[in-house]
Amino acid sequence: MTTKAGTTLAADPSDPSPPPAVRLLRRRGVELTLTVAAVLLSVYGYCAVGLAKNGTVPPGAADHGAGLGVLALLAHLVVRLRAPYADPLLLPIAVLLNGLGLVLIHRLDLETPADQAAPAQLNWSTLGVALFITVVALLRDHRVLQRYAYVSVVAALALLALPILFPPVNGARIWVRIAGFSIQPGEFAKVLLALFFASYLAANRSALAYAGRQIWRFKRLQLPTGRVLGPIVTIWLLSVGVLVLERDLGTSLLFFGLFVIMLYVATGRTGWIAVGLLLACVGAVAVGWLEPHVHSRVEDWLHPFASIEAGQGANQLAQSLFAFAAGGLLGTGLGLGHSVLIGFAVKSDFILATAGEELGLAGLSAIFLLYALLVERGYRAGLALRDPFGRLLATGLASIIALQVFVIAGGVTGLIPLTGMAMPFLAQGGSSVVTNWVIVALLIRLSDSSRRQYAPGPPSGDPHGGPEGRSALREGRSA
Repeated sequence: MTTKAGTTLAADPSDPSPPPAVRLLRRRGVELTLTVAAVLLSVYGYCAVGLAKNGTVPPGAADHGAGLGVLALLAHLVVRLRAPYADPLLLPIAVLLNGLGLVLIHRLDLETPADQAAPAQLNWSTLGVALFITVVALLRDHRVLQRYAYVSVVAALALLALPILFPPVNGARIWVRIAGFSIQPGEFAKVLLALFFASYLAANRSALAYAGRQIWRFKRLQLPTGRVLGPIVTIWLLSVGVLVLERDLGTSLLFFGLFVIMLYVATGRTGWIAVGLLLACVGAVAVGWLEPHVHSRVEDWLHPFASIEAGQGANQLAQSLFAFAAGGLLGTGLGLGHSVLIGFAVKSDFILATAGEELGLAGLSAIFLLYALLVERGYRAGLALRDPFGRLLATGLASIIALQVFVIAGGVTGLIPLTGMAMPFLAQGGSSVVTNWVIVALLIRLSDSSRRQYAPGPPSGDPHGGPEGRSALREGRSA
């Protein structure tokens, strides 16, 4: 209690009156403002490319802005109506990253008139937003998904194995191509596997954390019983084994990291992190020496300028490093770079090199901060949830984005060997952008549940409980 003079008095413990109700802010106005700003920034980037290349505003700028604005507004309206307590930053970040990706792909299309990717990317983005709206509108309680754990893992393994029946593309069997239409099933499988991991670990977290035999004298590393750990390890080995056969090492690394992170979150034992890093190092060395396709990428990583010294010109990684160096602190400006010299993967694997050259270190840092904020809000939603399944699912979905950004950014900047994956929302790839919109939709549903559970006086039929003390209310309000 605070007096008129500003002095704070301690609450009287003998006072029987209930604590005053805390009004939980919905912040949908904040979300709308940020979403409009994201659309305007995307339109500005589209116009900046046209002015830099042709000296005039592109004739399609109004249509581009209207289309992106309508999609963003529809997504905001469904969040306002169906998930009013959701985190207000998730949707604007997704809109801004998706809009920036469309700008960068359009900018590169101007250098490759025979290969126009921006219109198809916009169509895939529209489909992604449509699925986003469907998930947010129809999924009222995330705990319903726990019933479909084994259905999801069967579907994931089927999707992972499907590309084996089709010819490889650029050395990897990760695509399904039928009559000019192509998808990458592994992008959808990662969400299904995260759902299975979350459901299984939530149901067996006690046995995983407290049952089993201690390994040597390490108190923080206790191996669970084979009956409990066996099924999930089997599923993980099957998924990674299929990906190794398909030479999709980037996705296999993502699945391995996802498995270790979720196992650590479920058990709380730091020893799993040490085991995961050790196994990752051993597996990377083995595959790097035994698999010729991966070995060549390791050699390029160790000696990125060897092709120049041999008189063969710069390879993709060397051109990417040159693009980052040319960008400097503030970049050359949208439309004024030369990252198209990278070659065929400039719109997919190396889209980040275009951003680094034309937006500079400042713009690249802003992009990484957007990804970091997106991941942080996912982790925040998971920490605030009371049910273990929701906590693990939010952590897994956010970790997918974090691992994907690390693997791709590390590859194109020379930090780790290059792996073929798509930068979330930025890179060309319909399967990727659709999957990322579904991930954002699930995170919005989870964040709405995490904050709704602290709302005083929940509406009738709400699946979550009411307030549990003033401290819980303050935590929910800050979240």
